Amino acid sequence: MAKPTINDIARLSGVSKKTVSRVINRSPLLNDDTRDRVEAVIKETGYVPNPQARALALRRNFLIGLVHDNPSAQTVLNVQQGILRALRDTEFEMIVRPVDRGSATMLVDVRDFLARQRLFGVVLLPPISENDQLAEVCRELGCRYVRMGSAELDDPHHMVASNDRQAVADATRYLIKQGHRRIGLITGPHGFRSARERRQGFEDALAEAGIKLPRSLIADGNYTFESGIAATQSLLDVSPRPTAIFASNDDMAAGVLLAARQRGLSVPEQLSIIGFDDSPLAARLWPPLTTVHWPTESMARSAALKLIADMIDDDNDVEEPSMFVSTLVTRGSVGPPAG
Repeated sequence: MAKPTINDIARLSGVSKKTVSRVINRSPLLNDDTRDRVEAVIKETGYVPNPQARALALRRNFLIGLVHDNPSAQTVLNVQQGILRALRDTEFEMIVRPVDRGSATMLVDVRDFLARQRLFGVVLLPPISENDQLAEVCRELGCRYVRMGSAELDDPHHMVASNDRQAVADATRYLIKQGHRRIGLITGPHGFRSARERRQGFEDALAEAGIKLPRSLIADGNYTFESGIAATQSLLDVSPRPTAIFASNDDMAAGVLLAARQRGLSVPEQLSIIGFDDSPLAARLWPPLTTVHWPTESMARSAALKLIADMIDDDNDVEEPSMFVSTLVTRGSVGPPAG
C-alpha cells in the first residue's frame, strides 16, 4: 500500500494542501474544528511529513545555520537557545559552523559551507555579521540571512540589532550619579562593532558630564576573563586609580572582580564594577554584578523567525522586531566612591 501524501490528507480532510501544512507546522491561524479534523485524518492514515521531499522541491534543506567567530561561549549558547526556541515544533533544524574571521579564506569557506549544506537560511553573529562581503555571498547563493549586531547593519528584513551605545551611556551615567569621576574603561576587541559602540556610549556620557577621559584609564580587552584581569591590573597601577570600571562584557567584568580582590580592594566600597551582557555568571558572582542586559536570546529568536516565518504561515503579516533595547540591571557591584 502506498504511503499517504500531503495531497491525500488534504483530499480526505476536505481542505487545501496549504491548510494541511499549517496544521503540520502548528500555525495559530486555524480554528479548532479544522485542526482536529486534519489531525484525525493524519492519525488515521499514519501520514508522516517528508521534509526531504519538500527540501528536494525547494532545492534547499530545512536547515538554519548559525555562523560565528565569537570569543564568548555564553553569547553563542544564548543565541543557539534563541534560535531553537524559534524552530521548536517546525520541520527546521539548526546547524552550527564556527569560522576564523582572520583567515584569508573565510569568505570562500563560508560560501562552500552554504552551498554544500544547501541551507534554507543563516544567522550571522558579530563580528562576522559586520562583513558586508559575507552578506553578499549569501545573496549570491540565494541563501536567506539575518545579521545580528550592536548597531543597524542592513535593512530590517536582514537584521536584528541592539542599542549598545545608548545602553552603555546610561550605565556610565549611573556611575556618575553615584559620584564617580575617575572611571576606567576596558574595551572590547579591535575590529568589533560592539566594542566601538560601547566605547562611544561610555565617552558620550563622560563628555556630557564634562569629565575628561585620560588615555591611562582605557585598557584593551578581548571579551575574555583573562583579558579582564590583565586590563584591570594596568588600570589599578594608575595613580590615582579609578574608583569605578566599566568592562565591555561580563566575562571581563568577572576578571575585574578577581583582580580587585588580588589587590585587596573591596567591591563596591573601594571599586565599583559594571559589565555588559547580563549573562548567568553576573548574578552568581559576589557581589552580584551590575550589568547591561543584552537580549541575545530574544534577538536570535527573531532572527530565526525572520528566516522561516513565511514557511510556517505565509499569511502572517506580523513583523518581527529589528531593534532590541538593552537595559541596566543594578545589583551589588556599584556604590558611591570611598570618601
